[in-house]
Amino acid sequence: MTPALAPAWLTARPIAHRGLHDRAAGLPENSLAAAEAAIALGYAIECDVQLSRDGEAMVFHDEALGRLCGAPGLVRERDAADLAGLSLLGGPERVSTLPAFLSRIAGRTPLVVEVKSRFDGDLALARRTAEVVAAYAGPVALKSFDPAVVAALADLAPGLPRGIVAESRRENDAEEGAYAGMSPEARASLAHLLHFAESRPDFLSWRVDDLPNAATHLARLLGGRPVMTWTVRTPAQVARARLHADQMVFEGFRA
Repeated sequence: MTPALAPAWLTARPIAHRGLHDRAAGLPENSLAAAEAAIALGYAIECDVQLSRDGEAMVFHDEALGRLCGAPGLVRERDAADLAGLSLLGGPERVSTLPAFLSRIAGRTPLVVEVKSRFDGDLALARRTAEVVAAYAGPVALKSFDPAVVAALADLAPGLPRGIVAESRRENDAEEGAYAGMSPEARASLAHLLHFAESRPDFLSWRVDDLPNAATHLARLLGGRPVMTWTVRTPAQVARARLHADQMVFEGFRA
């Protein structure tokens, strides 16, 4: 078995979910300003990437542009230059490319990049993300909900920590489109880490309200895989994270 690549920095600092974003303070999620706010307080950063029409990795969570940009359509329907001109929440912050995001962070804090997937076998975003981070000198890890993406990153980004994002039960249907065509067996595989032999993640990123569970407990105890947990928002969730995980991805407070 290939040994896990989980350096100490991966769980050394609390991880600001999509940066230390705060809508009321004019700090949109996944923005350069939210990244700077996290760095200023010594937090690591988690961000998401989606693929533009012309093949660039864009730092953006949703498939659709409406919630954050008030624009019609999907990220994948626009070129990177067009997307980079879009305002986030109507303010001065703009959608960033992953290269620009990394350039701004410049190794000042660890970064965990979630590679979004439609679970359709398309590895274009994983390839582009791996290409970009290969030229980055700072501490970075990659993760995805999609086991096929995590498995592919072993070859696309050798030497970098790879993690699986998971939840034991689905309560948020915001991305149900990606799951709609899955068989019950495929859903069970995601929920119980049954793909471990294929994906071989170096760390787990699990939904906090699903802790503890057998998958995370055994991964930590027998596999030496650290567990980060998301998204921690309440004192009760902080307590749960401290008991059953190695680090938390948080928002809405100062950790």
